[in-house]
Amino acid sequence: MGTVQPRSFRPILFAIAAISLVAPLGACSVNPTTGRSQFNVLSINEEIAMGEEAKASLTDEYGGSVTDARLNTYISGIGQALAAQTEADYPNLPWEFTLLDSDVINAFALPGGKVFMSRGLAEKLTTEAELAAVLGHEVGHVTARHSGQRVSQTMIVSGIVIGAGVAASQSDSDLAKLGVPLLVGAGGSGYLLKFNRSQELEADALGVRYMVKIGYDPLGARMVQEVLAREGGSGKQPEFLSTHPYPESRIAQINEMLKGEYAYTQNNPDYKLYKERYKADFLDPMAALRAKGGSGAMGPATATPSIAATGAAAGGGGGGGGGATASLAAYTHTQYAPRMQNGRLMLNSAGMPGAATFCAHCAAQMPEQDAP
Repeated sequence: MGTVQPRSFRPILFAIAAISLVAPLGACSVNPTTGRSQFNVLSINEEIAMGEEAKASLTDEYGGSVTDARLNTYISGIGQALAAQTEADYPNLPWEFTLLDSDVINAFALPGGKVFMSRGLAEKLTTEAELAAVLGHEVGHVTARHSGQRVSQTMIVSGIVIGAGVAASQSDSDLAKLGVPLLVGAGGSGYLLKFNRSQELEADALGVRYMVKIGYDPLGARMVQEVLAREGGSGKQPEFLSTHPYPESRIAQINEMLKGEYAYTQNNPDYKLYKERYKADFLDPMAALRAKGGSGAMGPATATPSIAATGAAAGGGGGGGGGATASLAAYTHTQYAPRMQNGRLMLNSAGMPGAATFCAHCAAQMPEQDAP
């Protein structure tokens, strides 16, 4: 090994000095999702403010959102069901799930609960479980507070937070605004934040945790990585791979999870991929929309997220957690609006959503024994 020149230590010494100056702005706390102590300059409210501040410019950078009501409802319904399974107070974050009208293959999350997925990535998937894995991964980044950590580290090393103390004491949005350029390039140059390998693997594991809780086969998580691996070898690197590490190590981790902690889900009818439903509720409507030359509204929505995306919240995780999910799959309709309480679907004594949680059309189709 060569001799290390003294100037090589300057960034380290600067970082140490900066940390000592900004310590009052942040604190170590145990994250209820990971169980680990984290130092974060940003509070939860500041992370929420940062996500709100960056949301519009980032959406515009990717060509805006897909405006069709049925597709947005489908994506948001699954995302919200995943978010409802998160730990501590995280289900109460102002979660939003946006389908970006972009051909790029990408997905990402802003701190505070703003999750984005491109149409280009969604169209490469073949099952609803894959979609849940992608959204669950991004939800995991939010609950593990990876963005806040990365922004905090950059603020500390760059010295941004040294002059932010007084402003940060005035409102949550002041310090958050200073962090936005670290997420979105000045003038709008896309999502800039990159996570390290351990954070990506952790988000994968959390995504699997959440998707299994609502009855999805975690095999879908591996299928996503296989899609990304194929796309990465096609000569046109997905933008997803510029902010996420390559899939090989992630596939290896998921394989271990499928053989270990989640082995009970494999070949278990309670945990499904939902290939046909993804085609009917997303891929076919998206193809029809694209054939019309845009992502504008197609008129009244004719499909909504199935109960598998929301109803299994009541079942929770474990070997039998998805049982109710499969039996409820047929009961969906345009006006479906389940009644939620503390992030869970309200059930009747038979363990099914009461007819009052459905529109009149769907309530009429409910089995008589399931009526409230």
